[in-house]
Parts: sequence; C-alpha cells; structure tokens
Amino acid sequence: MKHNTLAYSIVRLSIIFFMVTLLYACNTEYEEVKLRQIKDVVVDANTDPRLRATAIFFNPNNKQGKLRKIDVDIYVNGKKAGKIDQKLKTVIPANGEFTVPLEVELAMKELGFFDTLLGVLGGKKFEVRYEGSLKLTYHGIPFRVPVKYKDEVRVRF
Repeated sequence: MKHNTLAYSIVRLSIIFFMVTLLYACNTEYEEVKLRQIKDVVVDANTDPRLRATAIFFNPNNKQGKLRKIDVDIYVNGKKAGKIDQKLKTVIPANGEFTVPLEVELAMKELGFFDTLLGVLGGKKFEVRYEGSLKLTYHGIPFRVPVKYKDEVRVRF
C-alpha cells in the first residue's frame, strides 16, 4: 500500500509542476521581433532570376528563441514578384540583432520582363515591399510575427 501512495504523490506533484510551468509560460509576455532593414539586395539575372538579400532583425526580449519559418510575399512596384518560403532553425539571440539570408525566385512574367530590364538598364529605382509573417518559438511556444517592410532599391545585376 505504501508504493501506491508514493506513486500517487509523484503523479500528483508532476501534474502540479506541469500546470505551474504551463501557467508561467502562458503568462510570459514577449515583444515582437522587429525587421529593421533589408540590405544587399541583388538580382541574379540568369535562366531563373533570383532576388538575394540580407534581412536584419532585432529581438527586444531578454530570452533567446528560434526562427522556424519565413513566409513572406515580395512585391516589386506593386506587382507580386515572388514568395519567400524558408524553413529555418536560426537561433535568435536575447536582446540582440541577427541576420537571415533571403532568396526568392522572381516571377518575371508578372513583372513584365522587358519593362523591368529597361528600368534596370536605365538605373531606375524599384519599390520593393515585403509582406507576410515569421514563425518563432520561445521555450517551445510558437508565435507568428507580421512582416511589413517597404524600401526603394536600385537593382544590380
């Protein structure tokens, strides 16, 4: 009978510990990770045109996390040009910046290849918009962070 009481106490303590941990995790407030800048935007003009860039993020939280997924649409001059759909396991430092390389195949048909080529050769600047979300985890708890960023870039080949 003593073993049953001991097993019952252990199960009960485990449940209480689990509930307290769950309540603590749910009550923890996290600030959103911020997209600070997208830099080094380069378009590789080959048979499969690709846009490459570096995204700089800032984590204002005092705990590190993980960036699991980037799901962002890219618009060039108001027209959808591509989609970033990257799965990652990038560690997000506490109270710090981190960079993520971005790469997306461009849909030149939607942009009008000839107009785009003339604009690039003429040194025209393009408005590039990034809209979507990031999937992050802190202590195994998933969060979605919206991404809305706009910039004017001169595309280099």
